Amino acid sequence: MSDEIEKKIQRYIQERLPASFVEQTDVQWQLFLEKVDKQYFTGQWDQAIIETLPKVWACSEVVARWCVRYPQWLSVLNVLNLKTKHYSSDNFNASWLKLSEAIESETDFYQALRQFRNVQMLRIIWRDICGWSDLQNTVMELSVLAEVCINVARQFYTNADSAFTKEFGIPVNAQEQPQELLIIAMGKLGAHELNLSSDIDLIFSYRDEGKTINGQKSVDNADYFSRLGKKVIASLNNTTEDGFVFRVDMRLRPFGDGGALVSSFNALENYYQIHGREWERYAMIKARVVAGTKENTEELMQLLRPFIYRRYMDYGAYESMRDLKAMITQQVKRKGMQGNVKLGAGGIREVEFIAQVFQLIRGGRDQRYQQPELRVVLQLLKQEKRLPEYVVDELSEAYGFLRNTEHRIQAFRDQQTHQLPEQELEQERLAYSMGYSDWNEFSELLSKHREKVHTYFGQVFEAPQTESEQGNDVLKQIWQQQLSEEMLAQAIQSLGYNEPESILKILADLRNSKAFQTRTTHGQNRLNQLMPMVIGAVVQVDNADTTLQRIIEILEQVAKRSVYMSLLIENPLALSQLVKLCAQSPWVSRYISRHPLLLDDLLDPRSLYMSETKESLNEECQNIIREITNDDEEFIADTIRHFKQSNILRVAAADLANVVELVRISDYLSWIAEVVLEITLEQAWQYMLKRHGSPQCVVNEKTCQKGFAIIGYGKLGGYELGYGSDLDMVFLHGAKDDNAMTVVPEGAEQPESTRLIANSVFFTRLGQRLIHLLTTRTAAGRLYEVDMRLRPDGASGMLVSSLKAYEKYQQEKAWVWEHQALVRARAVAGDPLIVEQFNIIRKNTLMQKRNIDDLRSEVIQMREKMRTALSKQTEELFDVKHSQGGIVDIEFMVQFAVLAWANEYPQLCDFTDNIRLLAMLQEIGKLSSEEAQDLTTTYKRYRQRLHRLALQEKKGLVLLSKYEKESQRVQTIWNSFIVKAS
Repeated sequence: MSDEIEKKIQRYIQERLPASFVEQTDVQWQLFLEKVDKQYFTGQWDQAIIETLPKVWACSEVVARWCVRYPQWLSVLNVLNLKTKHYSSDNFNASWLKLSEAIESETDFYQALRQFRNVQMLRIIWRDICGWSDLQNTVMELSVLAEVCINVARQFYTNADSAFTKEFGIPVNAQEQPQELLIIAMGKLGAHELNLSSDIDLIFSYRDEGKTINGQKSVDNADYFSRLGKKVIASLNNTTEDGFVFRVDMRLRPFGDGGALVSSFNALENYYQIHGREWERYAMIKARVVAGTKENTEELMQLLRPFIYRRYMDYGAYESMRDLKAMITQQVKRKGMQGNVKLGAGGIREVEFIAQVFQLIRGGRDQRYQQPELRVVLQLLKQEKRLPEYVVDELSEAYGFLRNTEHRIQAFRDQQTHQLPEQELEQERLAYSMGYSDWNEFSELLSKHREKVHTYFGQVFEAPQTESEQGNDVLKQIWQQQLSEEMLAQAIQSLGYNEPESILKILADLRNSKAFQTRTTHGQNRLNQLMPMVIGAVVQVDNADTTLQRIIEILEQVAKRSVYMSLLIENPLALSQLVKLCAQSPWVSRYISRHPLLLDDLLDPRSLYMSETKESLNEECQNIIREITNDDEEFIADTIRHFKQSNILRVAAADLANVVELVRISDYLSWIAEVVLEITLEQAWQYMLKRHGSPQCVVNEKTCQKGFAIIGYGKLGGYELGYGSDLDMVFLHGAKDDNAMTVVPEGAEQPESTRLIANSVFFTRLGQRLIHLLTTRTAAGRLYEVDMRLRPDGASGMLVSSLKAYEKYQQEKAWVWEHQALVRARAVAGDPLIVEQFNIIRKNTLMQKRNIDDLRSEVIQMREKMRTALSKQTEELFDVKHSQGGIVDIEFMVQFAVLAWANEYPQLCDFTDNIRLLAMLQEIGKLSSEEAQDLTTTYKRYRQRLHRLALQEKKGLVLLSKYEKESQRVQTIWNSFIVKAS
């Protein structure tokens, strides 16, 4: 080392450090100079190290001590590109390999591993204090370093030449397949968030029971892995003259300190299914296998995932997390740890709890939440608008500040502490290390960050059910019926209920029901919390008596799942939305009772009433499916069902709120069906592709993607779906040779079980699979009822028709009523080439020149037949759909017009919905503007009424007097348009 470098560093200590730290740092520097061997410091020093050494040594006593004891380490830093080089696992492994070459014994291994760790910690602390490494990089490097050390320790004992392997051999299962020790990292290591002085929380596991072979002695696998686990722990945890590598904490394993050190996969699964506690779920959020093969890792995590993430929305997590936080708060108060930046109010743990509660609630249904890194979860909450953008930004900023503070505290002496210093000199040192001029400036900003965190924590975890509101005691007394009957009746009536005796009976029936009495104590407490809130909320609507009955029917349906009670307890806004919707529609209340997951959609009224496009709907569905990381068909099916149910609830809510027009409602319901059909067809296609290869299908000398398309008829084809509509469909394929065999697509990975079949068989099975996916009832219900009777030859015809056969049928065999149905037919999903050919067939069929007198006769005859069979009209009631002057009359007029004049006006084939076809008939002069306007207005009013009647679960009958004018006008136009048409 040159005299120039010595003097420069000496000068920097005197001139650049605050006066408080000069003497101690100067003493350390003089000790270093006395001990240093000049040979380590030949050549040019990195100017960055020279300039930052005074600050780093002043802020980290342990770094200064390491450099004094091992001066050569400082020389190592000089060639490490310290300022700009970020380390990956490859870099750490390469550094270890250089050290490991001279290891001959376990003692050598202990020494080398500790010195390796200390050199790397020296490097990481130096970069952190200097600001050359941001928080994310620092915690990542610390985590990767720990991971490398764990794997190095495991490998040292399990390699073929180790004394351990020679003594005990290799563990195998009953099939003599080798077994390995899997190491699960929990906590901050699992999340790649390790701090400068973290313990590493580990759980050990192995796949199968068995025994060891090829060793001096044979032991069972449990004994072998327990011995190996102890060796790994000791190599990391034991303190020698070189210190330790990482403190190891095994208390998170099954049964804690009283449990086996290592558990087989079966033992782990049984433990978490039977004994797993709530706090263990929180811990498991950050679980990550850091040592083990990919295959075993995936199997183990798949085994643990159902315990961590419930398939339903787990709103009970709020109360559990609240209880856990209360315990921590008591501990903080008891031990005087208010200055603890991790556990104290507004500390790191509160930010973690905010993220984790959303993970526990939503992770079972949205796999994007099934990942351990807090910063990623916070950004997801921002993206999904689960928390306001500014809240996430402030939480992220506060979290970074708190974690950096934690690091500076720990960097001083390499001690595991989170406590703010109380001595003035140490406070000044912490402020200086964080880049602030004095303690007051630093602590003021720290306090602001902690106040924000604590405020947002309180807002997320506030317990609305505990807040006393005026009349809350009365509501509880009504639910518990703790007053006399007369006083209860008066109290209920004073709230706004009209029939107190009926209300008392409804409440008593619920409280005495089997569903309530057989619930756990926890479940009963949940309902006892919720019902006073319900009773108080329902009086805000006009039809309170009826609404309370509807909500109780929902609660009876979900009685076994206290999670739904928790959702409503924790979210008064959701309860308010539920009350509002149930007051407006018995259909909605019944829909929610059948699909209780929809309660989650009540949390945000903005999303509930949001109107979207088909493209955004499709993107939403695709994103949901894309995030599913496993091939669980039932889970995928339930996910698609909830997508459909959630969006239909949005439509109903918007309809009831009068915020969208009729056409938009029908469009939206039709879009939902189209998106579901597209995604379900893709599922069915992939299922068939794996088992039977791909069909050979060429249309117009172009190779088809799938060679299959779904044609929507009726309400689906005409963009007129209602809330409970079936799907009228026809399936078409484009294969010209039914007997040609399927093939394995070039470059595709095909299972050995693939069995090639004829094209016709493939497409039939594809259609069957599609219908199965649509109609099968799972835990989440079914997607749609399907009606395939409009296919060629009806129920007796082929399930899937070829384009050629379909065209021939339409040209030669189809009845007029089938051509009427074709007016409203359109392709809704499938291969673009098949869609294109269908459109040509449809247009050619509709444009056939017809004898109008014969057509008129057929249409009139069919209309009378339908009216006779289906109309429910009485002297006072008008059947909106089937009465004279009703919806079907308007539909038949449009269909008649298309069949009569499409050969002259091909543009009549461009649309399938009645409203645009009515406009087209005005444009070509077949209807006057007044007639077209009257029919359009009446048609919209009729359909609007049918939608509303459906939401009220009523039949399509209304008072004739209210629709007499419209029906007479439709009949007048019918007579002039069809009966007298020429």
